[in-house]
Amino acid sequence: MNIENPHAPITDDEVFREHEGGKLSVESTRPLNSQRDLSIAYTPGVAKVSRAIADDPGLHSSHTWADRLVVVLSDGSAVLGLGDIGPAASLPVMEGKSVLFREFGGLNSIPLVINTRDIDEIVETMVRLRPSFGAVNLEDVGAPRCFELEAKLKEALDCPVMHDDQHGTAVVVLAALINAARLTGRELAGLRVVIAGAGAAGIAVTEILEQSGVSDIVITDSKGVIHTGREDLTGVKAEVAPRTNPRGVTGGIEDALEGADVFVGVSSSKVPEEAISRMAENAIIFALSNPDPEVMPDVAGRHAAVVATGRSDFPNQINNVLAFPGIFRGALDAGAREITAQMKVAAAEAIAEVVGTAAEADYIVPSALDPRVAEAVADAVRRTAQEQEV
Repeated sequence: MNIENPHAPITDDEVFREHEGGKLSVESTRPLNSQRDLSIAYTPGVAKVSRAIADDPGLHSSHTWADRLVVVLSDGSAVLGLGDIGPAASLPVMEGKSVLFREFGGLNSIPLVINTRDIDEIVETMVRLRPSFGAVNLEDVGAPRCFELEAKLKEALDCPVMHDDQHGTAVVVLAALINAARLTGRELAGLRVVIAGAGAAGIAVTEILEQSGVSDIVITDSKGVIHTGREDLTGVKAEVAPRTNPRGVTGGIEDALEGADVFVGVSSSKVPEEAISRMAENAIIFALSNPDPEVMPDVAGRHAAVVATGRSDFPNQINNVLAFPGIFRGALDAGAREITAQMKVAAAEAIAEVVGTAAEADYIVPSALDPRVAEAVADAVRRTAQEQEV
């Protein structure tokens, strides 16, 4: 990395050099400097611990690393912006995710890429591996399969499970929106929100905004506005249609954005400036497609009071690393068996509060490197989990 200029262009050689040999290793937490150390850490000493766990399964959580270990699980079907590249090619991404868990959440994590697209086979595999881990971060699984896979894993496993592409994105969007609404003198409940994209992130953003009191949400997909009159809706789109779009908007993105307060882009589509110009005064635009936003910030800024993207080279980066390390840390600290909707909202509120009264148009979420964030999120999630007794 160029220390003098952190924004200097990243070269191919630099990238490949940093990934050579992988980005993870396993390190011992106990010394092995003598025969006595070896006898305690391994045989014969370890047999005493194994016998004790067999007699008292509760010792499994205190005398192994399992309850502090997050599995980053993927089938490689929807990796970053690369699409369906398969499990082997997805492994560098999952290694990177595990690095982030360690660096930002203080949690052990291992990547696990699985060579099947059969949802039931994936669930069965994780059930059989359950004694080895404490939580599952589902990653880069394509929609709509990701919805069914997450639901089945949550039902089958007695531990926290979260698809970060859905809920991590949603949590940070809510955090950013809390501060953006405050800056523009709005209340969440009164917002008119348009979400471009009805995939994993779009549906999760819809759900967390509903949980937070937003009632006027219009979702668009590649065929236009989602409404109950469309006969081509299936799966989650058919489920979400009756509880969104209360004004019965039809047509395309231009129609949806007429008078809207907020635009959240979580698709690969492009939104013309003419459509953006139809939004309400002091609009809020989150164009999160990466690397190419639905509308570039300079264009969005001509019509909006607050603009955010998914990129690190523009202000207000909506970055999942603000959410998932603290969410899993808080859930594991609380001994939670699941990550609830209330825990996600608490995480979003904690992220927003890190910025607090320092919020400005170009500072509505903390930096991804802000050391305060993970601790604040973990504490909020832990307290919420304990209050809910999950």
